[in-house]
Amino acid sequence: MDFLISSAHAQAAGPAAQEPGFAGLILPIAILLMFFLLFVLPQHRRGREQKKMIESLAKGVEVVTNGGLLGKIVDLDENFIVLEVGDNVQVNVQRHAVASLMPKGTYKASKRKQEKLDKPAS
Repeated sequence: MDFLISSAHAQAAGPAAQEPGFAGLILPIAILLMFFLLFVLPQHRRGREQKKMIESLAKGVEVVTNGGLLGKIVDLDENFIVLEVGDNVQVNVQRHAVASLMPKGTYKASKRKQEKLDKPAS
């Protein structure tokens, strides 16, 4: 049967093939380093800033929650804050639900704008 299929012959070995060693690890290490710098570090930075902001909450500060509620802090404890979101309307919210602090006067401007909208046209 050898006359239909030619036999494979091993070629003479040239110089010995070397293991990739440290040079083969440079690309995977570089990819991991880029991943760390682009994704992990910024996430840690945002977490630290959020924690610092939550610790700095005090009465009278105007905030926006993750749900979009704009209000002024009336009372607070370790886990919850009480937001005034309208006249005689107060809402209990977890501290961690606060998304950002607003500049002083934002809540009043929002109330005045709402009063103008609620006022019937003469």
